[in-house]
Amino acid sequence: MIRLLTRAQKLLRTATDTAMREHGVRIGQNLVLEVLWETDGLTPGDLANRLDVATPTVVNTAARMEAAGLLERRRDPDDRRLVRLYLTPKARAAEEPIAAARREIAGRALAGLTAEERSHLESALTKIVAALTPPR
Repeated sequence: MIRLLTRAQKLLRTATDTAMREHGVRIGQNLVLEVLWETDGLTPGDLANRLDVATPTVVNTAARMEAAGLLERRRDPDDRRLVRLYLTPKARAAEEPIAAARREIAGRALAGLTAEERSHLESALTKIVAALTPPR
């Protein structure tokens, strides 16, 4: 079972990485973009909490995304100690193409499953993630 989950994860990662590169985005950056498309101007800590990753991971990713022209970091006008992350026009323009690419990958990955199987898969994966997520 673990072998199958690992193989599926690797194949999904490869397909996603290939699709994201076509839009100038590295794997993982699409997840940062997804959160900021919903709520632009978050601090790295807020973004890390929403993505369930460590703040230094977001800081490093944001630096690479800033260099790629996807994000800009600005000081919070009310609290100069805080930095907020804002999408650039390039990142905003990538929203629909990236969403379309993700839908296409999901469509290919799930094409052989019935609606009931998809529901069971989502339920099972949710339980696996919950079981393996360390307590906070």
